[in-house]
Amino acid sequence: MAFIRKKERSKERFSLLLLDLEEYYFEQHTAYQLTNRCPSQKSKFRGSFKVCSKSVIFEPEDASQPILKIPLKDCRRIETEEDNESNPFTESKPPCISMESRQVYLIKDGSVVAPYKIERRDQDFLFQLEISRKTEDVVQTLLQLHRASCLDKLGDQTAMIAAILQSRLARTSFDKNSFQSVTERPHMECEAEMISPLVTNPGHVCITDQNLYFQPLNGYPDSAVQIGLHSVRRIYKRRHGLRPLGLEVFCSETDLCSDIYLKFYNTKDRDELYYYIATFLENHMVEHTAESYMLQWQKGHISNYQYMLHLNNLADRSVNDLSQYPVFPWVVSDYSSPRLDMMNPASFRDLSKPIGALNTERLERLLARYRDMPDPCFMYGSHYSSPGYVLFYLVRVAPEHMLCLQNGRYDHADRMFNSIAETWKNCLDGATDFKELIPEFYGKDASFLQNELSLNLGKRQGGCSVGDVVLPPWAADAEDFLEKLRSALESQYVSEHLHEWIDLVFGYKQKGSEAIAAHNVFHPLTYEGGIDCDSIEDPDQKIAMLTQILEFGQTPRQLFTTAHPQRITPKFHNVSTATTPSNELSPLSPSEDSSFEDLTEESKKLAWSNMSKLSLQSSHKIHKEAVTGIAVTRSGTAIFSTSQDSTLKMFSMDTNALQRSVSFSNMALSSCLMLPEDQTVVCSSWDNNVYFYSVAFGRRQDTLMGHDDAISQMCWKDEQLYTASWDSTVKVWRCVAADINSNKRSQFELLAEFEHDAGVNTISVSPAGTLLASGTKDGTLSIWDVGSSSILHQLNCHSGKIHQMSFSPDSRHILSVGEDSSLKVTDVQTGMLISTIPAEEEQRCFCWDGNTVLSGGQSGDLRVWDLLTSKVTQKLPAHTGAVTVMWMSEQCSTVITGGEDKQIMLWRPQY
Repeated sequence: MAFIRKKERSKERFSLLLLDLEEYYFEQHTAYQLTNRCPSQKSKFRGSFKVCSKSVIFEPEDASQPILKIPLKDCRRIETEEDNESNPFTESKPPCISMESRQVYLIKDGSVVAPYKIERRDQDFLFQLEISRKTEDVVQTLLQLHRASCLDKLGDQTAMIAAILQSRLARTSFDKNSFQSVTERPHMECEAEMISPLVTNPGHVCITDQNLYFQPLNGYPDSAVQIGLHSVRRIYKRRHGLRPLGLEVFCSETDLCSDIYLKFYNTKDRDELYYYIATFLENHMVEHTAESYMLQWQKGHISNYQYMLHLNNLADRSVNDLSQYPVFPWVVSDYSSPRLDMMNPASFRDLSKPIGALNTERLERLLARYRDMPDPCFMYGSHYSSPGYVLFYLVRVAPEHMLCLQNGRYDHADRMFNSIAETWKNCLDGATDFKELIPEFYGKDASFLQNELSLNLGKRQGGCSVGDVVLPPWAADAEDFLEKLRSALESQYVSEHLHEWIDLVFGYKQKGSEAIAAHNVFHPLTYEGGIDCDSIEDPDQKIAMLTQILEFGQTPRQLFTTAHPQRITPKFHNVSTATTPSNELSPLSPSEDSSFEDLTEESKKLAWSNMSKLSLQSSHKIHKEAVTGIAVTRSGTAIFSTSQDSTLKMFSMDTNALQRSVSFSNMALSSCLMLPEDQTVVCSSWDNNVYFYSVAFGRRQDTLMGHDDAISQMCWKDEQLYTASWDSTVKVWRCVAADINSNKRSQFELLAEFEHDAGVNTISVSPAGTLLASGTKDGTLSIWDVGSSSILHQLNCHSGKIHQMSFSPDSRHILSVGEDSSLKVTDVQTGMLISTIPAEEEQRCFCWDGNTVLSGGQSGDLRVWDLLTSKVTQKLPAHTGAVTVMWMSEQCSTVITGGEDKQIMLWRPQY
């Protein structure tokens, strides 16, 4: 949060956070956007035209107008538009930059920080530079960057942009007019990048006998940054992007945020600058080591909070690098009592164990999986610190950082940081949540707990808006909450046990046999030295690996290789003075909405806990070939099913009889779904079409001819229909349920098209509708950002066809089953395959809740799996042929399966 306050600029709307990750801002020009609002003349909007490595950004001077971001990869045309009229009596018009793009982002409309609006349609943009003679040069630059952004391989794109950047740096040099004194003598100059959270800004570094300077190539946010060497108090070498290229400079002993963080292009330049400053300051500052700080802490000369900050700094943790943000422990475990009793050890978390080991039952499941896991094996599939977790906590004060990290969107409201108690409970019970805290929880600025910016962060499932973080009953307000946490951190109990947590995170239990014994083993790639990126020759593979590591989170540098000593502490007698008398606070009463939501979640949990007790209610042979799709009305009275026999059939639960049978063509139907209000069933077919069947009128009401080969599967979410096809594409169509239900003929607008290298066999849309996962016939799993129509991750997941895939309810993982007779779990944020579970036979379909899986196999059996132990907990005989499709009710209380034996079967868990 310190970095947010420091970098704040009062009225400027543009920031480098509007760029994509790893994108550079090159230059800006005062310009006019020309629009054809009036038939007789063009309207002009004055603003700043910014050339970036992957996009063009236009910031209008009129703050009520949105900032435009035009991705270069989406541009169909970039050219100079000249005035061809040769009338001697009129003044010739200056040339313009003409662009045609398929997509544009509208940002900060009305100067409000909010998710980006995306317009997906062909649009023409016309910009007139105030200095018109620069127009042709700017167009040539844009064409060069456009060629880079359109290269097929990400490695080639990155290499070409890096070459363009280095060429620009080579053509410029440090402007010595920035020197504070004419007597300054320069020692060295080199190129580097200034680093802040999620942002990198290239430029020139110069160090003199008096000052350290950095001049951004683009002159933003200032023409030069200057730091007096006599004011420097601390300097640290940093790992950045897993390479020893970083240098961080502090001008105070206590600030969390540094005065500058630089990343150099080679280690030699970094080290030369470091040693020059260190030599200059050897008489002005004392170099501290982990051992020297430890001694100060042991004797009580520095607080627990100060010691943790120092250790984080020494271990390469920096607030300027969200992948290595400072990590602090949860110390309190009681978030439900009306009074926090700091004299009671039960109020505190066990600091001798990592978060993942605090819940014994969860740990046992994790260890069972770990013992059966092939190399490289690990206990925890996610880390305790990552960029996503940091911004999870800080979204209320750093909304633009969250939008930058998540492609212009906030996370789903139910996955936001809504409650202290909920977050702690999820860290204890969640199958993949092991996050620790950040320093802000022990600071004095409580703004990150309050929605002071009045951000629209969405509505939760119960209908309530995301506002301030719900605090424990023992906290009078946000400031009181932080004050009590600070007191807890400095308490007798924590002072006596903090060394145990240091052993886990910074010490000898971080790696090796001690880590195994302490149940403290994370993915090998998260550790320093876990992989040598420079040894990877393929540039695409190197970038993908680096991105995975940085997004997944990194373990701090190991500072201690032997057990950390305990603090020498006096027995405190006034520890409870920071607590609040019970009569001053009362527990928060949950709202009706949250109670309903809790009830819904509890009913789901109850159903899944009894999934191994599934009981067959009835079976019905209503088709002549294999069943391919099942859709059910909300009341559960009508079951619609599709089959390879080309028919859609409706089975009535009231009469226990088949009521309708419809055929749209002589080709097999591959899937079906029910639109809201239960008025329309949508069916996909091997004849390349999608059919819309009106339940009320009993006939086909519309046809979408969408593909060049068979459609394999469909999904519907937020008025958008997703169709997957063996023609190697997934298409997204505008599909308004209300229009279709009203029996209107619809104009299905194609919104996006995702291309693959093989036929697409299955798709899944995340619960929030922001991500799409696709699985192909050759076993490739792809994760796409729906908003930007861009691919986020792609991996060779299975060795054969992927039968089905599905997001977990929290959208953090994807489960897939395939021809290779395995279940695989992929981490959504990193695209990393984190678990492979072999099965006795092919699993064709499934439902899951993130921890437990109900699957249908090739032989016709149903299996219940515990993902943490990778074991089958129950096997149930069902169909006489392969189970081909499975449907589960929203409350998880009813399961319907369809099979190659032409039957549908109804199941219910027994409580």
